[in-house]
Amino acid sequence: MKRRIKTENAYFMYDRPYEQTARAFITGIKEYMAASVRARLYELFMNVWYPVNVTKKRYDVALCAIFKNEADYLKEWIEYHRIAGVSHFYLYNNFSQDDYQTVLAPYIASGDVTLTDWPYPQGQMAAYKDCVRKAGKESRWIGFVDLDEFVVPVDDDHLYDFLKKFEKNRGSVLMYWKIFGSGGRMRRDLLGLVTEDFTVSWNKHTDIGKCFYNTAYDFIPDYKKNGLMHHSMWTGCRGKALPPVNCFNRVCFERYHPAKGDHFPVRINHYFTKSLEEWKQGKQVKGDVYFKENPHDEAYFLRHEYRCGAVDVRIYKYLIRLKQAMNPDGKV
Repeated sequence: MKRRIKTENAYFMYDRPYEQTARAFITGIKEYMAASVRARLYELFMNVWYPVNVTKKRYDVALCAIFKNEADYLKEWIEYHRIAGVSHFYLYNNFSQDDYQTVLAPYIASGDVTLTDWPYPQGQMAAYKDCVRKAGKESRWIGFVDLDEFVVPVDDDHLYDFLKKFEKNRGSVLMYWKIFGSGGRMRRDLLGLVTEDFTVSWNKHTDIGKCFYNTAYDFIPDYKKNGLMHHSMWTGCRGKALPPVNCFNRVCFERYHPAKGDHFPVRINHYFTKSLEEWKQGKQVKGDVYFKENPHDEAYFLRHEYRCGAVDVRIYKYLIRLKQAMNPDGKV
């Protein structure tokens, strides 16, 4: 009998496709219905149970990222997100041996970047927790993203205009990935912009992404559902643990991601592979901040390439301003 692999639904491509059997289909329907009821109850609860006496903070939106040997990409990532509405950056250096200090020096001097040396193997989750403890006092929202991820406000031009709609009664907001492939590039001039050079993507958004944390809510670092807090961050309010909502303001759980159509008001462009040469350098040579032994080989690269079938240039609305920021002398 031919195996049926479930790879997508009406609105999402699955990050982890799974085998669809009759038993799994029936079980899936039951689990989805149960999750739907739970989600609605949580939403009703959060509408009336939220923090009071919220204080104004220094930064509206901050990003937290841990990096290792990514000096070639730091400037574009920072300049892009400044244009998109990020107020501050909390960066954690994890054993980098490249020239990241030179790239970051002007941003540290201007006060845009807070840099922390983080000499702990596979220190990603611990760095995020450290950031929350420190940055939560001065940043209204903190997003946990990587250097190959670019947050794109689609309906708004500035990220805070989107997030402030959730400030009153949502503790964590999940933004979904749009995964981009190599576009057939074997190698690339690293002086080019990632956001300009890669436009071939998966057909739909992915059922996984990254969370932005509303610091008016309590942080629960050891909560069992916060093992991967950047993907699904639960927060607390007056002793009650609360799940994240997605960009449609719907509570979401693992394998339960309700959408309100195929238009997403915000997303994260995930330049997962870049060129084949960059993939090999990034995943197999530079090292990783999460995996002790990176399982992402060339076969993994190709599996993601096979799922690319669309051209997406939504991020191009920022391209002129980004080029101006990257080359302030006018040589764009």
